[in-house]
Amino acid sequence: MSYVEMPGAKVPIRMWADPASVEDGALQQLRNVATLPWIKGLAVMPDVHYGKGATVGSVIAMQGAVCPAAVGVDIGCGMSAVKTSLTANDLPGDLSRLRSKIEQAIPVGRGMHDSAVEPGRFHGLATAGWDEFWGRFDGVAEAVKFRRGRAGLQMGTLGAGNHMIEICLDQSDSVWLMLHSGSRNIGKELAEHHIGVAQKLPHNQGLVDRDLAVFVSDTPQMAAYRNDLYWAQEYAKYNRAIMMALLKDVIRKEFKKAKPTFASEISCHHNYVAEERYEGMDLLVTRKGAIRAGSGEFGIIPGSMGTSSYIVKGLGNEKAFNSASHGAGRRMSRNAAKRRFTVRDLEEQTRGVECRKDSGVVDEIPGAYKNIDQVMEQQRDLVEVVAKLKQFICVKG
Repeated sequence: MSYVEMPGAKVPIRMWADPASVEDGALQQLRNVATLPWIKGLAVMPDVHYGKGATVGSVIAMQGAVCPAAVGVDIGCGMSAVKTSLTANDLPGDLSRLRSKIEQAIPVGRGMHDSAVEPGRFHGLATAGWDEFWGRFDGVAEAVKFRRGRAGLQMGTLGAGNHMIEICLDQSDSVWLMLHSGSRNIGKELAEHHIGVAQKLPHNQGLVDRDLAVFVSDTPQMAAYRNDLYWAQEYAKYNRAIMMALLKDVIRKEFKKAKPTFASEISCHHNYVAEERYEGMDLLVTRKGAIRAGSGEFGIIPGSMGTSSYIVKGLGNEKAFNSASHGAGRRMSRNAAKRRFTVRDLEEQTRGVECRKDSGVVDEIPGAYKNIDQVMEQQRDLVEVVAKLKQFICVKG
């Protein structure tokens, strides 16, 4: 489908979704965003749903301003994927050992490494800029400085919620590695600090929603936020790179005889800010649950823990600010999913997948998410499909 245009106070709301299928709370959030004085465009992806601060699945283009709550607390959250030389024929009959080895190598949930992972130990991992990156920690907000040690130990860890590590097969029976994570606790604490600062600024007192408080250009508060934002986005990118390196190590050890090799890594943020130019304007583009899908750019659009995921190439649709969805998108809240579904439902919906099947992950059940194939159909003018993947192992925190 192409987009549906809804009227907004300052800009039209371009929706790659059926407005009738979007909950009232999310529609109101979109209308609220469209009232901001700095807004120059708003694109809504087919995985749209209500979110904290701003709608998940929205692309907010502003001039001279950025909204920290719209970026969210998992700054730089995103996906990485890599195709391997392994095929379905290489896989063991019992997948539980492989899942267990992954969970031993990569801490999940609130877990962290016993000692900081040194990227230099990994063959071929891009470590240029590592020391300079950590050196810049001295310049982040004073309020989080005491978290330096924890940030080091959480580098290369998964977290919880919808974060996951998956081993998948594509339609040619090639094995892929895929993972989803962000900037862990340090990103959360930086975000919460700056959201608190923004909400106290005088120019934000008349907004329709205090969560839409912004920083504006040429102010010390904006400079401080952008410094910390870009640092956290880089942390998230390194976090995924190190996790992928740890995952490759597991695969090499478990499939020694097959001598697996790995193609180039695909990596993309889907909660972040980028400086981009549209219609002659330099804009700050916030993708809240959306990936960049510039012409020919690779991206990853996952489903849920029992459904398909997609490797895509962007089509460069400027009406969507060169963006696409970041996944299937939730169709109900976590609490609603816990009320609605049982562990037995989870077992049924994840049949054939080696994964947790307990009450702790019922809120991640496939039935709590939109239909990924329908979401893909709605964005045919945003991306083209390169590969369709189906997981056979899913690790969650």
